[in-house]
Amino acid sequence: MNKEREILSKVPEVTLVFWIIKILATTLGETGGDTLSMSMNLGYLLSTGIFAVIFVAAVVVQILMKRFHPVVYWVTIIATTTVGTTLADFADRSLGIGYLGGTTILFSLLMASLFIWKRTLGSVAVDTVNSPKSEMFYWVTIMFSQTLGTALGDWTADSAGLGYSGSALVFGALLAVIAVAYYRTQISHAVLFWAAFILTRPLGAVVGDFLDKPLSHGGLALGRYSASAMLIALIVLCIFIFPHRPATRAH
Repeated sequence: MNKEREILSKVPEVTLVFWIIKILATTLGETGGDTLSMSMNLGYLLSTGIFAVIFVAAVVVQILMKRFHPVVYWVTIIATTTVGTTLADFADRSLGIGYLGGTTILFSLLMASLFIWKRTLGSVAVDTVNSPKSEMFYWVTIMFSQTLGTALGDWTADSAGLGYSGSALVFGALLAVIAVAYYRTQISHAVLFWAAFILTRPLGAVVGDFLDKPLSHGGLALGRYSASAMLIALIVLCIFIFPHRPATRAH
């Protein structure tokens, strides 16, 4: 019976390796998104369109897969985080909504997605993501969370004046609080998962900017191409070195 549930599960077991790859992927989303929109001068709108096509294609492949596959899953995650980066930048900068306005709108969309998912299927826990309908909710929610995280990261680093290192410390501390709550409290694990999932995106955003921005702006000046290549290599190593199991429903 356990084996059957593992086959039906389409998302990975949530482990330390999961969170490490997630942070690397969200950091790559920042450097990769900026590479297309800024370094290649394609602009936010065109870059968003390109990444949106990749995102939709990746989700279709993910849903059509009969079982969980680590490479397909993480390619889809990277697609959500790159489209989230350029979409948030387009809304914040090109449309003039601003970081705070974009964060507010995206947070509302994310909460609406989780609410409708909960009302429709009865649970937003990741171990229940084993049908096309639940996968659609899962990936739409993730796309909103990735876009929200970009806007939130930019807002704290720039508008709030915390800078890249200060913002990274804030988001890292919040993730530590969630980890303690996971082991020490009775707060719903589904709620804590989504809270952590959301917060890893702005952490990745500010880390990505920290790697890329010039020294005069508080960064390491690695460059978007070099930083993206390094992050891709680390993600590939994590995927193929560490074991990945599908999530199973706890009974």
